[in-house]
Amino acid sequence: MRFQITPETRRMLQRRLPTALTVLGVILLVYVGTQYGQMFFEQRSLEQKWITQQQEQVMHAGPTANQIVQMGLTRISIPKIDLSAIVVEGTDHHALKLGPGHLAGTSFAGAEGNSVITAHRDTFFRHIVELKKGDLIMVQRDGKTYTYEVSSQRIVKPDDVSVIQPTSDNRLTLITCYPTYYIGPAPERLIVTSKLVGEPDARASREVSSSQPSTKKLPGDQ
Repeated sequence: MRFQITPETRRMLQRRLPTALTVLGVILLVYVGTQYGQMFFEQRSLEQKWITQQQEQVMHAGPTANQIVQMGLTRISIPKIDLSAIVVEGTDHHALKLGPGHLAGTSFAGAEGNSVITAHRDTFFRHIVELKKGDLIMVQRDGKTYTYEVSSQRIVKPDDVSVIQPTSDNRLTLITCYPTYYIGPAPERLIVTSKLVGEPDARASREVSSSQPSTKKLPGDQ
């Protein structure tokens, strides 16, 4: 038996469809606005903690100052794309809603090896695709500023975890989903690699985790 829509039913659907689509659009806007709002207020909160941390480091000296440094936050700044954000620890869905995330199991910024930071393509890392060889990336951590110079950019598949493995050089690896304006879960990952300018910090290098990243897929769209 074939199902047929009666003229009356068709007219009813035509009358109600615009209202249903409007309601759906409003729901989507509220959801997206809520996500961006949470990210904005969390970054503002982290920014205030960062300012307080810097003030305390200036006001204190000796062992107290060292303790403040060891409990410090990390800031990433990229002048080329006008980015400045506080980095959170972790790359799960919740962490990346709040800010760029440091991938557990990789080196800390300023240390020997490969430090990996990832963020969503529609928020903090929207414009890293514009970075070119020679552009500078600054990472402030533990009272010091580490400068990295962009050396390469490439596109890989989400299962290419070679880009997050430990390295013998001192690098910073930025990861985001690609293409930037793809609708739906993006099929690839954009990798921006930069090399540390100068020598790595000896104390930071001692803090490097002996473990390797356990993920079998690069962070990104779920």
